[in-house]
Amino acid sequence: MAPTQSRVFTPLDRLRRRLVREAEDLFSHADDPLANTLLFAGDPGLFGPGSITWELMGDVSTFIGGIRALLVQAAHPEVVAGVADHSRYREDPLGRLSRTSNYVAATSYGAMPEVDAAVGAVRRAHARVRGTSHRGIPYTAANPALAAWVHNSLTDSLLVSAQVFGPRSLSTEEADRFVMEQARIGRLLGADPLPETAKDLARWVAEHPAVAPSPGMVEAVRFLRQPPLSPAVMLPYRLMAAAAIATLPEGLREVLDVRERRGAIPVGRASMRSLRWVLGYSPRWRMALLRAGAPIPEDRFKQKTPFETIARPQG
Repeated sequence: MAPTQSRVFTPLDRLRRRLVREAEDLFSHADDPLANTLLFAGDPGLFGPGSITWELMGDVSTFIGGIRALLVQAAHPEVVAGVADHSRYREDPLGRLSRTSNYVAATSYGAMPEVDAAVGAVRRAHARVRGTSHRGIPYTAANPALAAWVHNSLTDSLLVSAQVFGPRSLSTEEADRFVMEQARIGRLLGADPLPETAKDLARWVAEHPAVAPSPGMVEAVRFLRQPPLSPAVMLPYRLMAAAAIATLPEGLREVLDVRERRGAIPVGRASMRSLRWVLGYSPRWRMALLRAGAPIPEDRFKQKTPFETIARPQG
C-alpha cells in the first residue's frame, strides 16, 4: 500500500485559512437560518438556480453593498430614528450583523419555508418599531413607504456594488432582472413602491424627498466609520467603507457628510479580487444548488459547509 501523503500548507495557505476564520467569526453570532435547508430537497426557494440573485448574492462584493445600504438607510430620518430607538446595534453590533446577514441569506437562498420564516420574523419585529422622529413625524417600521426605503436601498446598493466591484459586467437586462427578483422580497414585506428597473430604482433612491440629516444619522455614520472590529478586520473594512462611499450619489454624500476618497474604487476592486481569492463564493449558494439538485461549479467554492458529509438529495 502506498504511504498516505499529507498536504504541506504554505504560508499563503495558512494566511487564507486565517482570513476565512476571521470572516466566518463576524457572521457567527446568530443561529444559521439554513441549517436544515437540505430537508427541503428540490425546493428552489424564491429565485432558483437560474436567477441572477443567486449569482450576485454569492459574491464578496455584497460586503461593500451591505455597508453602502446601511449608509443610505441612515439618510432617512424616520428610518434611522427607528433604528436608534429600537435596535441594539451599539451594544451588540456583531449580533445585529449576523442577524441581518442571515435574513439576506435566508430570503436569497432559502427554501420557501425558510423564506417564510425569515420574512415572518422581520414582520413581527417591525410591528413593535414605532415612535416619532426628531422632526416630529411619526414612524412605524410596518409603514409601506419606510419598508420600501429599507428594501430599495439594499437592492440598489447590492446591485451597484456588483456592477462596480463584482467579477464581471452586468447587462442592462441582468440588472433589471435582479431588481425585479428582489421586488418579490419587497412585496412579502409589504414595501411600496418597488421600482422594477435598475435605472428607476437608482433614481428613486437618489432623488427621494424624505432624505435629510438627523441626529440618528450622525450617530449611525459615526458608528459605521469606527465599528468595534478586531485590528485584522478593521483595515479591509475601512477599504470597503471607502469604496461604498465612493459609489453613493453626490446628493446622498452631502446629506451624510461623507467624502469620496481618491482611488477608493480601484482599491475596492483590488480588495474584492483578493477577498474573492480567499473566500471564493458563498457556501450558502452551494447549499442552495445542492438542495435544488442543480449542477455545482465546484471551482467557485473555497469554503466548506457544515453539511459536507450529507449526500446529495435525489430528484
